[in-house]
Amino acid sequence: MQVKQVLRGFMILLVSASLVGCTAQAPGYRGQRTIKTGQLRATTFSLVASAENSTTNYRQQYGYIEDIGDGRGYTAGIIGFTSGTGDLREVVQRYTHLKTGHNGLKRYLPALRRVNGTASHAGLGPRFVKAWRQAAKDSQMVRAQDAILNRQYLRPVLKAAKQDNLSPLGQYIYYDAIVVHGPGADKSSFGGIRRRAKQLAKTPSQGGNQARYLRAFLKARTRVMKQEAAHKDLSRLEVQRQFIKDGNYQLKRPLHWRMYGDRYRLK
Repeated sequence: MQVKQVLRGFMILLVSASLVGCTAQAPGYRGQRTIKTGQLRATTFSLVASAENSTTNYRQQYGYIEDIGDGRGYTAGIIGFTSGTGDLREVVQRYTHLKTGHNGLKRYLPALRRVNGTASHAGLGPRFVKAWRQAAKDSQMVRAQDAILNRQYLRPVLKAAKQDNLSPLGQYIYYDAIVVHGPGADKSSFGGIRRRAKQLAKTPSQGGNQARYLRAFLKARTRVMKQEAAHKDLSRLEVQRQFIKDGNYQLKRPLHWRMYGDRYRLK
């Protein structure tokens, strides 16, 4: 009996030490805050805005719109909704639902449906651009963009991060990827990149090391980034690698980083 008790106690010590070691490496998703609300949301959105719009003031990006030459037509709004992928049209649909009276974007819904899947500006053009910027001053337009952002991008990311047991840093890395590559399952979308990363390394929920897994995710994403001329500059990935190296899994401020040659800071 004494031998069994000693062995049992030894096993308990081994398990406890293992758990402590895992926690010390990189706190995971369970029991952690998420990037859904509060300062973590603001930090995440500021980091993404520095890459997408060369500013940390993401709140001013609801009226942003231009064609960046990536084959997706117009890129617009806080997260870069595009006319070529259909989510920009969904924003206008949501805005039209919220804004039951007259709004300057409603008449472009047929054109947005026709250009879906292309880089075309047919039926849109400068007048659409002007109407988008005007509508962005309306609080209902802000609500519309936030609704599509949460449904198509943030919620899927948080669901995936929970499954993989990722910290706020991992959540941000996932979110930045889905913003650029979309929420699809093909090789060049967020789902495909995540699938490839899991072939390269175990997730924390599978018993893997979080830093190793996140580096594998960025490695998988690098291949996809280099396939698109508009995304060949890998500054945003280098920033994320630096945060992993620093062990800043909670995205604690102050934060300092360089994006496309510009310096940014969050106090």
